[in-house]
Amino acid sequence: MNNAQYAKARRNMVDSQVLPNRVTDENVIAAMETLPRESFLPSGRQNLAYSDETVLIEDGRYLMQPMVLARLLDIAEVRKRDVALAIGCATGYGIAVLASLVDTVIAVESNASMRAKAERNLGELGIDNVAVVDGALADGYPKDAPYDLIYIDGAVPEVPESIARQLSEGGRLVCVEMPSGKPVGRAVLVTRYGDAISRREVFDAVEPLLPGFEKEAVFSF
Repeated sequence: MNNAQYAKARRNMVDSQVLPNRVTDENVIAAMETLPRESFLPSGRQNLAYSDETVLIEDGRYLMQPMVLARLLDIAEVRKRDVALAIGCATGYGIAVLASLVDTVIAVESNASMRAKAERNLGELGIDNVAVVDGALADGYPKDAPYDLIYIDGAVPEVPESIARQLSEGGRLVCVEMPSGKPVGRAVLVTRYGDAISRREVFDAVEPLLPGFEKEAVFSF
């Protein structure tokens, strides 16, 4: 595919996957219509960039379904002044979308190859408000907490308390929870006010688990 064909596929993705699924945030829509999703995939898989499915990158890491990513960021009610934590960045696509919506993104990634590719891809697109840092995904990144927004770029069995507690007052966390043994997960919105953390299920979703969360201790909100 050439650049014009990719641009057409990108527009079709927005028209057929994003807009019909209750995504109304114009900034989210604009970001997904503009960013070249194909640039975040290896050359042999770029033709899958705009399919309505999770796409394997390599070594068990994936690009989230476009609709799921768009709806998560839509329900997060992202603000331009937000400082966001992204847990897992893979090659950087979800982080690039997020970075276009907020002031600053701290993206924690445990895989050195993924970190290098994300930094390269973000740099080539001139995205300069993201700091990609090394760390265990299941720990979040407490060093720079609290965060206005936390986005988990993949599924977890449940949101660990240690990560939810990294939210600021009024902060929001969005992710897909895939409990063990269940074929379909739920996209959730977690919010923090004082010591109270609430959790709301929003829509059905299926995404692969991020590495490191398989045996993570969790708690119920």
